[in-house]
Amino acid sequence: MIIEYLKISGDTAGVEWQVPVLRFAGSDPNASRVYLQAALHADELPGTAVLHFLSEMLRGFEQQGLIAGNITIVPSANPIGADQKLFSMNQGRFEFGGRENFNRNFPLISYDDRQSLYENSEHLKAVDRLKANLLAMALEADIVLDLHCDSEALLYAYVCDEFWPGSKDLATAMGLDAVFIADGESSAFDEAVSYAWRHCSEPKSDQRLASTLEYRGERDVSKELAFKDAKGLIEFFKYRGIIAQKPAGDVDWNGVVAPLDDIEVIRAEVSGTVLFHKACGAQVEEGVLLATILTTPGQDKKQYECFAPQSGLIVSRAVQRFVHVQDQLMKIAGDKPSKTKRKPGALEQ
Repeated sequence: MIIEYLKISGDTAGVEWQVPVLRFAGSDPNASRVYLQAALHADELPGTAVLHFLSEMLRGFEQQGLIAGNITIVPSANPIGADQKLFSMNQGRFEFGGRENFNRNFPLISYDDRQSLYENSEHLKAVDRLKANLLAMALEADIVLDLHCDSEALLYAYVCDEFWPGSKDLATAMGLDAVFIADGESSAFDEAVSYAWRHCSEPKSDQRLASTLEYRGERDVSKELAFKDAKGLIEFFKYRGIIAQKPAGDVDWNGVVAPLDDIEVIRAEVSGTVLFHKACGAQVEEGVLLATILTTPGQDKKQYECFAPQSGLIVSRAVQRFVHVQDQLMKIAGDKPSKTKRKPGALEQ
C-alpha cells in the first residue's frame, strides 16, 4: 500500500488541508480499477469506518498477491467539512462560506476533458479545488463508490439507470435492502462520474459502475457493522475479478428496486415533537399512520397525524425528534409514482 496526500490550499494564506489517499497496486492491467471515498459529507462516518477495515483486509490480500485491479481509497474525503464545528456539533454537509452542499455542483465534463480538472485550479475556491481533484481521481477508475449514510436508515444505494441490473452483484455482496434508480440528472459526485462516462469517445464498458452507498444511519458507526460491510466490499471485488479469489456464492438479490419518482419523501406540514409509529424496514400499507407531531403538547386538538400516501418499504426516517415545517420525516420506496412531483436530479438537498 502506498499513501499519498492530496494537498488543498485554503482560501486564506497559511491554511492548507491534506487528504490521505491509499493506493493498492493490482497485478493485472486488464482488471477493473476501483475508487472508493467516504465522508464527503464530513459528518457521515459509517463509510470511514468501513474503509478503515477494508484497508486492513486489502493489506492481507496484497501480501498474498491476490489484488488484480488497482484500488484507490480516500477514507476521509472532506477535511474542509470535518473542520466545521458549530456549538459542539460537526457541520459536514454544507460549506459554511457559501452554504453549498459538499456533494453537489461537481463539474459536469466529458471523460475526454478530464485533464482540464487540474487547469487553473489556483483560481478556484478551496471547496471547488477539492471537488475537482476528487473527481479527477475517480475518473482514473472503472468502478466508483461514494460512501454516505442517511439519518436513520436501512442499507441502500443510489444507482443510475444504465448500471442496473448490471450492479446486482454489488447489491448481493453488500446485502442491500433497497436500490434507488437515479435519473442521472444531478451534479452529485457519482452522477458527475456517470456524466463523464456518457460523454466519452471511447466505447462504453460493461464493467463501469458509479454508485452512492448509504450505510444505514449516522449513528450506525461500530466495529461490527464496519467489519461486516468491509467484507461485503471484498465479496463484490471478487465478483468483479478485482481480487483474484472465487466469491462465496452466486449473484442472487431480490430486494426493493424503485426509481426516484416512486420514492415518497414524507415531510412535516407542521413543527413539533415527533412520535414515530413505524420504524425503518417496516412494510406499510397506504393510509397507515406513520407519525404523530405534537405541535402544542398537552392540547390534544393540536396533534398532527401523518399517513402513508402509498404502500411501500420505509427506508429511512429522521433521527431528530423535533421537526420544523417541511423537514423530512421519512423516505418510503413505493411501487408507483409519487403524487408529489419532484424536479429531475437529486432526491433531496
